[in-house]
Amino acid sequence: MSSIAAKDAKNKTVKAVKNQVSCVLDAETVILHLGSGTYYGLNAVGSTIWDLIQEARTIAEIHDRLLQQYEADAGECDLLNVLDDLSKASLVEIRDARTEEVS
Repeated sequence: MSSIAAKDAKNKTVKAVKNQVSCVLDAETVILHLGSGTYYGLNAVGSTIWDLIQEARTIAEIHDRLLQQYEADAGECDLLNVLDDLSKASLVEIRDARTEEVS
């Protein structure tokens, strides 16, 4: 279960941290966290999310883009869990869009 609440989708922005490098290999994204030296892999949908969060976007905006691109139902979108995993791995910053305070 994600620690990011769906109700926060319009009020939270997400952006990839600078302390990482990433590249695409065979339609998947590989990320190296420079601080920990740990590698992470993302599938095609995760790669799309990663591309979108190279600049700060609201969770709602990312969700809408995924639904458009993959023609999925809102219930099928696992965005909050992916963002939660990336946050736990210190690969993204999640901020309150109203105050810019890191959560």
